[in-house]
Amino acid sequence: MEFGSEMGRKLVAEAFGTFWLVLGGCGAAVLAAKFGGDATPFVGIGLVGVSLAFGLTVLTMAYAVGHISGGHFNPAVTVGLWAARRFPTREVIPYLVVQVIGAIAAAAVLYAIAKGQSGFDIDNSQAGAFAANGYDKLSPGGYNLGSSIVVELVMTFGFLFVILGATAKRAFAAGAPVAIGLALTLIHLVSIPVTNTSVNPARSTGPALFAGGDYIPQLWLFWVMPLVGAAVAGLLWRFLSPEDARLEDVPEEAKAY
Repeated sequence: MEFGSEMGRKLVAEAFGTFWLVLGGCGAAVLAAKFGGDATPFVGIGLVGVSLAFGLTVLTMAYAVGHISGGHFNPAVTVGLWAARRFPTREVIPYLVVQVIGAIAAAAVLYAIAKGQSGFDIDNSQAGAFAANGYDKLSPGGYNLGSSIVVELVMTFGFLFVILGATAKRAFAAGAPVAIGLALTLIHLVSIPVTNTSVNPARSTGPALFAGGDYIPQLWLFWVMPLVGAAVAGLLWRFLSPEDARLEDVPEEAKAY
């Protein structure tokens, strides 16, 4: 594969889109969520702000590079579209690889920024350290493994269901990024207290590598559950809308996401 080939351009777009998602969403959580304190007026954006940040990253990159790569920015989205027969098998692994690379690169940039603050330290015994995902003692709300499995499975399923519907052949394709960005915002509003919200294995991997500690052995959940939820949504969509399950018939704009 040549760097300047169509596939090369897709992979670069996917890597950068995932980079933007992790830098924008996790950056909002690490740098801006709790900014301010006793000596400074509190101007942090909180849970709502972080939720909006994640939705806006997907919305902006979907419009920016969705026409190049399809704008997945998430291994679960790639797998869900593949299960729905909306994405070719030969491109699945390359997409997953560059998505993870983009997420790790974003986490590295975020770490370089965050460590410039006096007293910065990643306390990986605390829930939500460096915007990482976790359950049990690493859950922001103290939720157990069972609750975390359910929320990641169901929320990823719902996210893919919105994506598949918004980009279907009979849907209004130009408005799809708005619906998808709002869906991701809603998901974060619900599930940040449970797992710090993943629904995206690449997004989970980058911060976990920098948080370290028990975040690494817990990473399996944030790969398995989103991929399973996405695949089930893809299979259900093939049943509900079989006319969308023919890759060669799907319009270019509907192949996005």
